[in-house]
Amino acid sequence: MSLIPYESFRKFNNMRKELNRFFPFDIDFPQNIDVLKMDVYETDNEVVATVDIPGVEKKEDLTIKIENNNVLSISGIINRANEVKDDHMYTQERFTGRFERSIRLPTPVAAEKEAKATYKNGVLEIRMLKLHDQENNQKQIGVEFH
Repeated sequence: MSLIPYESFRKFNNMRKELNRFFPFDIDFPQNIDVLKMDVYETDNEVVATVDIPGVEKKEDLTIKIENNNVLSISGIINRANEVKDDHMYTQERFTGRFERSIRLPTPVAAEKEAKATYKNGVLEIRMLKLHDQENNQKQIGVEFH
């Protein structure tokens, strides 16, 4: 059985196709701007999350937290330099602004020193060691930029 990711604007795509049949111009709807694309898997010793976040320029613009040892929260901001003024913009599909996503992890993980995050070429990878003794707290993870 294959998994199909949830796409909050999937119904709008069908509506857009129907409207485009009747009008000679395209009607644009947002394309999944509210969801960070994320893969989460586990090995014997760790849980790994890989997230596509193109456009983050500084590690200060990215915040990663592990809450209650089993909820991974990622938030931040994407600022684009040298943007074109709105009155000259033909189409704008690249996301700018704040984003946030939280996901429940498959197993409790250790945070702080045991978790490592790297960001390279628009992809954030977070490696978290599985936790054997359960502690309930919240810790922030630093990001290593390349």
